[in-house]
Amino acid sequence: MSGETGHDDYRELAEFSVRAVLLGIVVGILFGAANAYLGLKVGLTVSASIPAAVMSISLFRALGRTRLFAPATILENNMVQTIGSAGESLAAGIIFTVPALILLGLSPGILKIFVLGSIGGVLGVLFMIPLRRYLIVREHGKLVYPEGTACASVLEAGQEGGTKGWLVFAGLGLGGLYEYLVSGAGVLKETPKWLIPRFPSAEVSANSSAALLGVGYIIGPRIAAIMFGGGALAWLVFIPAIKLFAGSSASLIYPSPVPVAELDAHGIWNYYVRYIGAGAVVFGGVVTLVRSLPVILSSGLAVLKNLGAKGQGSAVADRAQKDLPGSFIAAGVLALCLAMIFLPKSLVPGNWVSAVLAVSFAFFFVAVSSRIVGLIGSSSNPISGMTIAALLATSLVFKALGWTDSAGQAAALGVGAIVCISAAIAGDVSQDLKTGYLVRATPRLQQIGEIVGVLTSAAVIGIVVLRLHQAFGIGSEKLPAPQATLMSLVVKGVLSGDLPWTLVLIGISAAAVVEVVGIPSLPFAVGFYLPLYMTTPIMLGGLVRAVAQRRLAARGKGAGGPDAEAAPDGSPENACRETVCERGVLYASGLIAGSAFLGMVLGLARSFGAESLPGRFMEFIHHGPQWAGAWQDPVAALALIAAAVMLFAIGKGRLEA
Repeated sequence: MSGETGHDDYRELAEFSVRAVLLGIVVGILFGAANAYLGLKVGLTVSASIPAAVMSISLFRALGRTRLFAPATILENNMVQTIGSAGESLAAGIIFTVPALILLGLSPGILKIFVLGSIGGVLGVLFMIPLRRYLIVREHGKLVYPEGTACASVLEAGQEGGTKGWLVFAGLGLGGLYEYLVSGAGVLKETPKWLIPRFPSAEVSANSSAALLGVGYIIGPRIAAIMFGGGALAWLVFIPAIKLFAGSSASLIYPSPVPVAELDAHGIWNYYVRYIGAGAVVFGGVVTLVRSLPVILSSGLAVLKNLGAKGQGSAVADRAQKDLPGSFIAAGVLALCLAMIFLPKSLVPGNWVSAVLAVSFAFFFVAVSSRIVGLIGSSSNPISGMTIAALLATSLVFKALGWTDSAGQAAALGVGAIVCISAAIAGDVSQDLKTGYLVRATPRLQQIGEIVGVLTSAAVIGIVVLRLHQAFGIGSEKLPAPQATLMSLVVKGVLSGDLPWTLVLIGISAAAVVEVVGIPSLPFAVGFYLPLYMTTPIMLGGLVRAVAQRRLAARGKGAGGPDAEAAPDGSPENACRETVCERGVLYASGLIAGSAFLGMVLGLARSFGAESLPGRFMEFIHHGPQWAGAWQDPVAALALIAAAVMLFAIGKGRLEA
């Protein structure tokens, strides 16, 4: 990689050009909106850096062939992915927390979501800037920043003529087509399910989602299997057990308002099992956070030690080492603090206490997030655990002050939202700045680009969230918003004290047992908390990747090409790296973006009502799966398997451009 040396010719290359900024904004809005839908549906989001870089290279290369545009520079492509990936991270922070306000009966508007997203996102960017020289430059070689390093490899390969952009665009097209067949025309049943005979309230189900298939491929077989294991325990053990032991009783068992005998599997999950899952997720998040304590403490000390480091601003001679000046950072943080205190409570709930808590937790967890993603990557960044910790601490402070009403709950969630968004953005900024460091981009321009990406995406994501709520209802079976539901349970439970604590403690105990036997409790708990139909296609995607990797390892096509050796531990887990494995990841990323984006567009069309032009169009294109008669479930399952076979064929390198 380039690092401090080489690529001196980059000094005069175009970087913060109008076309790069505009394309970055478009990509950021695309991936931000798609991830907002995906996060509300399944509680997970996917990184947009590499797909954004590949799309930028491909689009600029196509425009360059027209002779109307000059070829794009590597720094312009880097700027596109810098701005574009900010939208994905902002979406994660918003949909994990802000919809909790809706679940508590409050009504956040578009402007409120924009303000919370902008404050949290810009804080994440500003707090990361003083860390850059320490984490990105001085710790180069120690902190690998895997996504940032991989993105730099993609950019340099694209500059040299290599690109697999067709994989992303193929995934976008096929993912969108599949989503249309499921959610648009309704040709395929959305959730095929089968009841298990002589097994009360036990069912096996799978959501017909190409996006979830792609998620499983990207997170890999181990995490996918752990998540599925959690879901199987919930739906094939806990739910049948509750039905067996309480299904014959006519009395009410809190918190269900009706007897268990009148509940189906989804009713039992809603009133009982999801509280067990909430306890498991809280435990998993806290354990993940505690496990990161050494990193947290060292990061905090590093921040304090390096805050006064010289050479951060325009006085640095080398363009590739110029950050935004400290005076800009201080003024920006002060302005955001004043905004949190003096803006109307309808926009930023709370007061000076919540503002101090938000800024303090954001500063702390930005440092934690930036360091953790350098060690283990963004996909393993425990943002949920950080947010839960901030929410618990804030809720306890508010309870001690007597602020337990709806205004106190809204203020606590406002703090959690700002902290969550800041931590999510900081992880993305860290990876982007690492990419920029390796290709000798200008940090100051990248930091401006991150702020542009935050503000433009924040202006759109609020519209997407509220329209999807109007179309499906946040918290419904079609849009369960698992992370936001969990956050609302934490705040409401601490401040009002009406949580079914016995169920929560059962979840904590179950997650503790899983942790003791050596299984990571957080992905297990997330799988337990999600409906089984969400984790089944994720598991299928993970299996596809496992089989593809084994085939590639057997053929000797690992990281180093045809003659590469298998992974050091003898497993195929890491045998597929920069050659063929990235093919599957790029295609899966496109599959997720295409499916989620079209699903979001269809949801927006529905939100205008049945009598509107979009609503009538949706009714016109919808045919329903009745054509398959009694075979609706098998047909939908076979279509999902066909999508998995296509993913396998690309992942193992069978299909060529």
